[in-house]
Amino acid sequence: MSLQVKIAKLLLKLPDGLLVKLAGGKPVEINGRKLDTQFQFLAHGAKSQPPLTSMPPADARAASAAGLAMFADEPVSGVTWTNDEIPSSGRHKIPVRIYRPDDQDPKAPAMVFLHFGGGVIGDLDTCHVFCTMISKRARCPIVSVDYRLAPEHKFPAGLEDCIDAYEWTLRNAAKLGAPAGVATIGGDSMGGNFSAIVTQEMMRERKPLPLLQLLIYPATEIEQEFPSYAAFGETYPLDAETMRWFMEQYLPDGQDKSDVRISPAQETRLEGLPPAIIVTAGFDPLVDDGAAYAELLRRSDVDVTYKCYDSLAHGFTAFTGAVDEARRACEEIAGMVAKAYSGFEIEDD
Repeated sequence: MSLQVKIAKLLLKLPDGLLVKLAGGKPVEINGRKLDTQFQFLAHGAKSQPPLTSMPPADARAASAAGLAMFADEPVSGVTWTNDEIPSSGRHKIPVRIYRPDDQDPKAPAMVFLHFGGGVIGDLDTCHVFCTMISKRARCPIVSVDYRLAPEHKFPAGLEDCIDAYEWTLRNAAKLGAPAGVATIGGDSMGGNFSAIVTQEMMRERKPLPLLQLLIYPATEIEQEFPSYAAFGETYPLDAETMRWFMEQYLPDGQDKSDVRISPAQETRLEGLPPAIIVTAGFDPLVDDGAAYAELLRRSDVDVTYKCYDSLAHGFTAFTGAVDEARRACEEIAGMVAKAYSGFEIEDD
């Protein structure tokens, strides 16, 4: 751990009052919500850094990875992982990281997890700690997917990798020590977008649906911007300008943003989709996306568990080592997944 990281983590342990004084002098409040003081301190420090939108995508990836590495906690004990590659429907291989808990439950379905990053940044390390938390708590194997990124690989390349990884997991679940032929799916931000779309795509193609969809601050409506884009348009680490930049990199010129493979909230037939856990962050341009999609699913008689962590910001799953409330939230989400898993009734082959 570098001296800079050690100092930052020591400062983050200061009392809330001192953190606020060091980060602007007064608490950040928007629409009746008060930002977590540790997040406020990090956001204040980030103002001196160049925005991702000012960098070439490759440089943005490197800068994001370096920054997030400072804020991640250590992986939980009792989970092992291996890096591997799986075949795709194209000619390339898809890198994956497979997690196995030491006390794996043979009745617990495998989960496919898709990381955040707007389809432009992020990798297997982005969600590494969080995946160990879910794997440990739900006692399930997880296949974390390093899908192709834009602008080198624009839509639908990354989505196709996610679909391929989900179907590979169905075929190989038994080899992972999980029930054969079934799986769950989850992801945060763009990974939540992909998870919702893969779930819908399986229904449209009459293929095996995930048993559960875990959607954490998902982007669900790309064609239109909800009011939260304006209210929380200058928040850290995701602001409205960065979200628009992500989509400029991700989408081909002239692409119809209302395509249900881009904006899953545009799908009009949601009946029959599997249960969903939808989680949002209060200080996030995408907070309305998740809430609106939860309501759409409920109106279609889909079982939905929804929670907004009002004091947290977008991307909190990557801040488990810096923001105490982020760590608690991630532990609670892992508990939600474990609770959902306890209700599955999977027939033995």
